[in-house]
Amino acid sequence: MSKKASEEARMLGELLETAESLSTYGVMSKTDLAHVRTLCHEPPAYTPDRVIEIRTTKARMSQAVFASFLNVSVSTVQKWESPTAGKRPSGAAAKLLQLVEMKGIEALIT
Repeated sequence: MSKKASEEARMLGELLETAESLSTYGVMSKTDLAHVRTLCHEPPAYTPDRVIEIRTTKARMSQAVFASFLNVSVSTVQKWESPTAGKRPSGAAAKLLQLVEMKGIEALIT
């Protein structure tokens, strides 16, 4: 693990610990704590089959509409869904996929 990644992991751990303490004392709601937990944990790896599953069953959208919701190009979604392209969602896109997978496309609409 690089020094930067180690520092980021430490800060996220401290943020999560602080949020849990605030929740224990009633300063932070359970819903807000759940949001902080989601933000502090790395999103899972998204395989082509998993991206297809999220798009077709959770979002029920075409590649073009789904790409628009995620603010990426249609070709990016196509590459994510292609086993031979070798491109996988990361960063903000992976977080958005995680939200859609957990809460449905409605999480991006509100």
